[in-house]
Amino acid sequence: MTDQNVLLTEDHGAVRVLRMNRPDKLNALNTPLTRAVLDGLRAADTDDDVRAVVLTGAGRAFCAGADLAEFSELTPHNQEAVLHRAELTARVQSMPQSMSKPIVSVVHGAAVGGGAGLAIGCDMMVVADDAVLGYPELRYSLVPALVMTGLQRQFGRKLAFELLSTGRMLDAGELVALGVANRVTDPGEALKAGIDIATGWAKTNAQAMTAAKNLFYRVADLPFDQAMQAGRDVNAIMRGFREAG
Repeated sequence: MTDQNVLLTEDHGAVRVLRMNRPDKLNALNTPLTRAVLDGLRAADTDDDVRAVVLTGAGRAFCAGADLAEFSELTPHNQEAVLHRAELTARVQSMPQSMSKPIVSVVHGAAVGGGAGLAIGCDMMVVADDAVLGYPELRYSLVPALVMTGLQRQFGRKLAFELLSTGRMLDAGELVALGVANRVTDPGEALKAGIDIATGWAKTNAQAMTAAKNLFYRVADLPFDQAMQAGRDVNAIMRGFREAG
């Protein structure tokens, strides 16, 4: 498979679906796929015709995490390659929340390690009832370093530490019960559910959606008084959105 088709793109009106496409490797994130996902998210975010994004995977799984086949080259003796890959991974993991447009992940089968990070990093998540999500890196003497921030923020400290230290996998029912997944469906209906969510977003005033998403993540990291001030600032700005819409 060439670098050009490791990520498939299709548009449904104003909704862009990005599908990781290494099904024989359970969409494991090698360097070409990681770069393609980052480029695909950036392209969707800067395309005026795209109003919302869906991220999913081809074949039996959403994403099996980092491709361990590349690790033989990522050694202390090849520090430049190690740092380059770490930077690329950090950027792709942070991209869903830094995008101006809303994004929903549609997860079926396994979402593991970096794949789990991408899944929970999106603004909403739809899971098929066969989905499992977890962080088994320590079993392979690896540290889930670049997904740990999202892991702790999404699950809370005690459960997050259990997941990273034991490698326990969460099923679809647990993900919904924990409030990490927004919907659970049959596998054949999951993508449609994600596209339906994104289609609803696409009908919203684009400026208002961007402002709401930006403020949502800003206030999460601010002290209360600063968060309220940020809200007041956006409250004043939003008065022009109705006229613009």
